[in-house]
Amino acid sequence: MAVLWLVLLAGLPVFFLGVLPWAVLEHFRTAQVPRGLQHAAKVRCLHCVFLYAMAVGNILEKLRICSMPRFVHFLHDRLSIKNNREVVVTDLRFGTIPVRLFRPKAASSSPRRGILFYHGGASIFGSLDSYHNVCSFLARETDSVLLSVGYRKAPEHHYPVAITDCLNASIYFLKTLEAYGVDPSRVVACGDSIGGMIVAIITQTLVGRTDLPQIRAQVLVYPVIQAINLQLPSFQQNQNVPFLSLQLMMTCVCSYLAIDLSWKDAILKGACIPRDFWNKYRKWLSSDNLPKRFRTKGQQPETLAPFNEAAYLETKHILDVENAPLMAEDKIIAQLPEAFLVSCELDMLRDDSLLYKKRLEDQGVHVTWYHVEDGFHGCLVLFDKMFFSFPCSLNIMNAVVNYIKGL
Repeated sequence: MAVLWLVLLAGLPVFFLGVLPWAVLEHFRTAQVPRGLQHAAKVRCLHCVFLYAMAVGNILEKLRICSMPRFVHFLHDRLSIKNNREVVVTDLRFGTIPVRLFRPKAASSSPRRGILFYHGGASIFGSLDSYHNVCSFLARETDSVLLSVGYRKAPEHHYPVAITDCLNASIYFLKTLEAYGVDPSRVVACGDSIGGMIVAIITQTLVGRTDLPQIRAQVLVYPVIQAINLQLPSFQQNQNVPFLSLQLMMTCVCSYLAIDLSWKDAILKGACIPRDFWNKYRKWLSSDNLPKRFRTKGQQPETLAPFNEAAYLETKHILDVENAPLMAEDKIIAQLPEAFLVSCELDMLRDDSLLYKKRLEDQGVHVTWYHVEDGFHGCLVLFDKMFFSFPCSLNIMNAVVNYIKGL
């Protein structure tokens, strides 16, 4: 950490003279900030900072000082963590897995609700610290005991490590709820982005486990539900919207799944998808499943490139249900707990939420849907971060709180 502080201080002249102007130019060259977006100037400013952090991180990585994700973590975790006097926070380890427990300080005459929380960050970013304010707010406002899981991430750890960490921590927590004062009939699984995908995977995995308390509800905030059909309307419309661009998403997907970036185009064009697979599962993956208002007249048709067997062999784990919970069997989907789904209009992954919503509803699972017109991917992690926060962040948090309290 001391080395990183020295790099930051020593690099200030380079920042102002070189990297910052590059970040600004790169933003205006590539970023798509929709007209009428609230706080557009703030979005532009933060995106430039984000590009700067990644650029410096890449330089440090090439110098073998630290990895780019670790440098971004370092900067992000410097943002203020609020000391909420109404919540007791305890850092623990379940085996080797770091977790953070949030408990309301006030005494309770009966067991409280429990929340399992899996943070976002595209499998590369995000941490217990960066989501501390989110978790503290959720625990306080819903009067719940919340467990946040600090799973291992790329680039050091690849699929399925993050899922395994979250599953093991969740099972341990579910087996010891009494020790934490949690009502076994009121446990909610919650997560954003890849954390939302982990919620979907874990609730599916635990279906039929009679030795564990059943998850009462699942909360998925702009989740990643599949990386198979990347030609959906939201991918076409929002591929350059800050802060999750198509280029960054593909970098994160390939890093998480340990796929060489040279296969990126094959994944984007669907060349790695066997035709029999597409014909069988198109009924779940196609944009035909989206509400009409999310399909635009200018949308390019979903056409697969000629099948490339080499690409398939290198990337076939993208088709696994653990990387595409949308593909779970009907008998599994039908047994899932009710869901609260959040989608953001300005999010490249918007249509993932809509596809999963239909998939759940088709199997009789009750879904409450909350769509944020001015929302963008990653806005939740900026909640309660002073200047860096946005109204959409607070709106999502309030919607999640109201849903959980209403269970």
